[in-house]
Amino acid sequence: MSFLDLILLALSLAMDCFSVSIVSGAILRSWQGGVVWRISLLFGFFQALMPLIGWLLVIHFAASLATYGHWIAFALLLFIGGKMIWESLQGDKETTAFHPHHLPTQLLLAVATSIDALAIGVSMAVTGYTSFSQLWWPLTVIGVVSLLMSLLGHRLGISFGKSISRRIKPELIGGIILIALGIKALLD
Repeated sequence: MSFLDLILLALSLAMDCFSVSIVSGAILRSWQGGVVWRISLLFGFFQALMPLIGWLLVIHFAASLATYGHWIAFALLLFIGGKMIWESLQGDKETTAFHPHHLPTQLLLAVATSIDALAIGVSMAVTGYTSFSQLWWPLTVIGVVSLLMSLLGHRLGISFGKSISRRIKPELIGGIILIALGIKALLD
């Protein structure tokens, strides 16, 4: 795989991280370095980890991953998005359980946005990647690009979140976007 192909692959995987980070930034409405960096690192880590897991498990679970991976991503994103929409309609922001500050929320989002990367690991195993020494570079590029796209998404979300929050709740928009990403994962 050429370097350009690798960058394009990493960017395509990072688009879900980017979208969710925009929503997260809109909810945060200000640069909260610790939260933003933790989410971005988790997104980068899981985007790099999932292809490795897919590669490791390809022999035993290739058919199951191909069959159920999209359903898992859909269910997670539907659950999180639905929860966001429900909580945005409930009112009081102080009692909202969904928030980018919460580590369980961050972990769920990181896993949900990276499920499709399992298929990349499967394809790597099928196309001749036979050792970890061949995988470390693509996995590193995927992780770093996802981290950078997440940071950029947060910055954009924070900028838009200030103006959007005066007209509509970012949590509502975020829930709709997450459900749309889940449906996209299901249709892919």
